[in-house]
Order: sequence, then C-alpha cells, then structure tokens
Amino acid sequence: MKTFTSLVAGAIGVVALGGTAFAQGKVVLYTAHKTSLVQKLAPQFEAETGIKTEVIQLGSSEIVRRARAEMSAPKADVIWSITGDILGNNPDLLEPYKPKDFDAIDKRFVKSDAWTPYTAVIYVLMQNTKMVPDADTPKNWAELSNPKWKGKVASARADNSGSAFQQMMTVLSVFGDKGWDEYQKLAQNFVFTDSSGAVPRYVADGEAPLGLTLEDNALEYKVGGAPVKIAYIADGTTASPDGVALIKGAPNAENGKKFIDWALTKKTQEALVQEGGRRSVRTDVKGPGDVPPLSSLNLVTLKNIKDLGGTEAILNQWRKATGQ
Repeated sequence: MKTFTSLVAGAIGVVALGGTAFAQGKVVLYTAHKTSLVQKLAPQFEAETGIKTEVIQLGSSEIVRRARAEMSAPKADVIWSITGDILGNNPDLLEPYKPKDFDAIDKRFVKSDAWTPYTAVIYVLMQNTKMVPDADTPKNWAELSNPKWKGKVASARADNSGSAFQQMMTVLSVFGDKGWDEYQKLAQNFVFTDSSGAVPRYVADGEAPLGLTLEDNALEYKVGGAPVKIAYIADGTTASPDGVALIKGAPNAENGKKFIDWALTKKTQEALVQEGGRRSVRTDVKGPGDVPPLSSLNLVTLKNIKDLGGTEAILNQWRKATGQ
C-alpha cells in the first residue's frame, strides 16, 4: 500500500512532468483569430500546460479600444494575433517580452521589442472560378479598380479590420503620392462585409465574385472544395507579421508569458501551417501546401503610419474615400 507521502510525491511528479494533472491558473486572451483556429489551438495549449484559457474574440481595432479602456485595471493578459502595425502603434499598452524561441524567428518580421511576430500574413485576391474565368482575373490594382467590378469586390472595413487596414496601406504604398486617388477608385468597387472572416465566405458562396482577404482564409475554402482560387497582385502585395504581445499590467502575466512561449514553439507553428494555412515566422518551418515562396512575390514595404498622419487621420481619409 502506498503511503500518504508517496501519493503526494507522485502527484507532484505528474504536475511537474506533464503539467496537466491540476489546473495551473488561467490566461485571458484577446484575439482576432478566426474561430476554427481558436477551437484547435486553445485546447492544445490547455492540454500541454494545464493552464486554462479564457478567449475573447474581437476585431483588431476593438481589441485595442478595449485594452486601452482597461489600462488602469487590465482584464486580459495577451493580445493574440492582430496586425503587427496596430500593435506597433500602441506600445504603451504592451509589456516587452522576449520569448524562449526568439532566435528562431525570421528577423525580417521583427519590428519592435514591444510585441513578437506570430505568423506571416500574405494579402491576396480571392476569386470565385464559376463567376470569373481565369482570363478575366485582375492582374494588378488598376485592373481591380475597373468600373466593371463595381459592387463585386468584397472587403472588410478598414476601421474595424486590421487586415483591411493593411490592404489599404498596401495600395497607398504602391502608388505613393497618388495613393489616395487610386484607393478611392478601388473603393468604388467594394461591397463591405461585417468582418474580415466574412470576405472569403462571400466569395465562396457567390455573394461576390472577388474578395481581398488573407491567404490562409482563402486557402481554408480552397482546401475545403469551394470553387475558388488565389491570385497575387502583380504590382505589389504585402507579407507582414501579425503579432502576439503581453498586456502591460496583465493580471496573469506569468501565464501570459508561457502562452507566448508556446505560440512560438516549432510544434505550434507547424500546427498553424498545417491546420490554419498560415505561414510561420520561424526560419525552420515550411509554408502551407503549394503556395508560392515569398521570393516569387512582389512584396512592397509599407509606408509608415505616422508619416501619413497617424491611424485616426488615415481612417478619416478612408471614410472620405469610401463614403462610409
């Protein structure tokens, strides 16, 4: 018969080795991740660490507004997967933290010590192949701005979606001084969705023949058998990191750090590639499926948000350009 001491020692050993026998507290996550990835990844983190997750899903801009409103008494620990530029423009909300696997991250994506690159996001044009034959696929931004596509290009709102904001910044960067004029032409063709995740659904369901979205969102529908294909704008698209960051004053800061460490492990990054179609920021993890290598794409360097007057000034100009 085992003694009380041996039972206690055995229990402690299970916690130390597996980390799953007893709950090790919780971590509160604000995320713009799509639901399918949250449902796959959060349970994996819990199983591997014993730390419970409390996940609040919001749009990127909503996450920042909420975190800012809570600055005096933070309610969350980690911002998980929102556009890196948005994190970079709100460093006062964040507590710098260098994850354990930082040296494995492609340094091209490291922009600030306030947040950590999480995945590399590619912005693409998605088309419904039943509605748009390959010969008619817009090859560049000017072709996509053709009035024949009026009301036929699905896009999320730039004032609510980090990905839509980034798409807008891509156009502004490609065209330089003529950026707002060209973006306004393009915006005349938009049909706005309520979220970035709705864009690929619009295209897959035939509600819009074309859509500006993230590569991984489009890949999910393509792999699922929807009549869609992915196109890369020839005169410039963007490969930029979304990020993960510790919130300053986080109530469960140590568990927040453990989550960030976990998110950057090779195992988790491979799961993001295999299950979510994301591109890893690690140099030792390959991309998903048969996507073209980054070296084959015409990638542009985005203009600095501050050089364009700051986020609010840009969004005011966006509202003027779109009539929203």
